Amino acid sequence: MANQLANAMSPYLQAHADNPVAWQPWGSAAFAEAAERDVPVFISIGYATCHWCHVMARESFSDDAIAAYLNEHFVCIKVDREEHPSVDASYLAQAAAFTQGLGWPLSVFAAPDGGAFHAGTYFPPEPIGGRPSFRQVLEAVVTAWSERREVAQSTAQAVADAVRAAGARGAETAELPAREQLTASVGRLEHAEDELFGGFGTAPKFPVAPVIGFLQAYGADELANRTLAAMAHSPLRDRDGGFFRYATQRDWSEPHYERMLYDNALLLGAYTRSWQSGIDESQTIAEGIAEFLQSTLFLGWGFASGQDSESTIDGVRTEGGYYLAENRERLEPPPLDGKVLTGWNGLAIENLAHAGVVFDRADWVATAREVADELLRHHDSGDVLVRASTAEQVSDAVAVLEDFGLFACGLIEVGCATGDGGYVERARDLLRRVSSANGFAEPVTDEVLAAQGLALQEDPSEGAYPSGVSACARASRMLWLLTGDRSLRDRAESALAPFSDQALSNPVGFGALLEEASRLGSPARQTIVVVPDGATVALPERVRREGADVIMQVSESAARRLAASGIEVLADRVAVDGKPTLYVCEDFVCRLPETL
Repeated sequence: MANQLANAMSPYLQAHADNPVAWQPWGSAAFAEAAERDVPVFISIGYATCHWCHVMARESFSDDAIAAYLNEHFVCIKVDREEHPSVDASYLAQAAAFTQGLGWPLSVFAAPDGGAFHAGTYFPPEPIGGRPSFRQVLEAVVTAWSERREVAQSTAQAVADAVRAAGARGAETAELPAREQLTASVGRLEHAEDELFGGFGTAPKFPVAPVIGFLQAYGADELANRTLAAMAHSPLRDRDGGFFRYATQRDWSEPHYERMLYDNALLLGAYTRSWQSGIDESQTIAEGIAEFLQSTLFLGWGFASGQDSESTIDGVRTEGGYYLAENRERLEPPPLDGKVLTGWNGLAIENLAHAGVVFDRADWVATAREVADELLRHHDSGDVLVRASTAEQVSDAVAVLEDFGLFACGLIEVGCATGDGGYVERARDLLRRVSSANGFAEPVTDEVLAAQGLALQEDPSEGAYPSGVSACARASRMLWLLTGDRSLRDRAESALAPFSDQALSNPVGFGALLEEASRLGSPARQTIVVVPDGATVALPERVRREGADVIMQVSESAARRLAASGIEVLADRVAVDGKPTLYVCEDFVCRLPETL
């Protein structure tokens, strides 16, 4: 048996290629070997910027004695949760039967048919604080498998059955939340607000950007702005403008120093909308985030998934040392996870393009367009959408619903920012490929999970970033606002409605879904500026401050072409008297045009 990760696409898996553990990548071969050897499977799930994943790798997976024990008694699989989100979701659901403190690294012990019979997270090399050592856990699992096999298999079967029933849609007759129901959810968030330090709950504290998006869409700007101000003036925000993933303390101190693309992309959008609501300092914060995205995470063709929490200083691996150093310019920065994820890049494309329009930053729009073009060339063949790639290779992991929805949103926003309808059409094609009778559905299921019956149907929950369901509904709503095609709005409503009860009872876990429900239940605003061919005009600040659902500037000839291609919002829009002309519309009904 030998470690098989040397040729893996994932930087996380490559980091474990030198482990003495005989790791295998995710796939059916590992489970077949476990069945042949009659041993359980050890599935270790993590990601490249995860601090405790690094710790467990150093303490246990690099230890020859531990590795020898693992290799003798288990088939060992290493999974990058960001490359295989459906695998992570399935085993998180199974692990919930054994531990409440879910997180990463996720350590799962499963039967050869995939069902888990024990799980945990980080295990230390020695017993501490009532937590058993990793070796003790391994020995207990081996004993259970060899001496109490029927109990272990029965547990695995029960857990698998529960997972198979999880994630199912709600009642098909469900409706989107009414305004008073959304008001009640806002009230729950107000009750959960930490009035002393801001944010929601105690510790640890996360940015929960989707929740902020819901508050802004609903109109609860005071609560949203208090939360954003608390984070901006806390240690959660680094001196270079980027935000850390979460804080371990209630006052936002002692952050967990990894920095994720999705957090910063969504927070760029949140601070942009905060500026539109009248908070002037939010522009500076948004500019800092955009600079972090472009100077740190941008790889020249796409955005890295995140930046590590750890760096090497004076030959010693340390968490946070780089960020805390006074003269960090002399230090080598923490490494990036150079994996480019389609969905997460879609988030960055959308929010960078929109912020570029709002703050009149053509360079931001140009970067968003460049990344969109690269992904269209290298990640989407028109038949198959790629989930992830690096500069060297493409992952064989299937794209999931969030990739289609989030990338579509990014393309639509680039289309609005540039006046190029080709991006809008590509977005519409992405949604066609995942449309179902009742909304949206995963286009392809992971083959291993499908064979085991362990693939979740639809997971609408979202904490750090939108679910696939919400992302596709958002893209569908955005397309409706451009095309006037009512079926797109209806599909968005059909996709969200079955999960309304879950979302209303737990707004922290369904922020993006509630944002879309709120926007669908409110009048839609569209702001169009048509300029004479060959002319350019800077949008007045009062226009950029409006916070419209659609803000688009196009030339007169482009407006005609786009209207003919189905962008109904541009029909009959002209530059009056040869001057730049503003059209402000609500649900496609426009005020009299105003020349600028």
